[in-house]
Amino acid sequence: MQDTQKVVERALAAVAQSRALRERQQARRKAVFSRIEAATIKITHIPKGIQLPLNLQ
Repeated sequence: MQDTQKVVERALAAVAQSRALRERQQARRKAVFSRIEAATIKITHIPKGIQLPLNLQ
């Protein structure tokens, strides 16, 4: 019975370790992709000398 308990405990520890690793990787991936997304946003460019229409009615 002791051996079975040890095996189960080791299996649960391995699962917990794997889950923690996966969550860390997911958080890192989210941070990296948010930085990439912020860097690739196109800034609206209005060329100099262009007059924009202003409808006042």
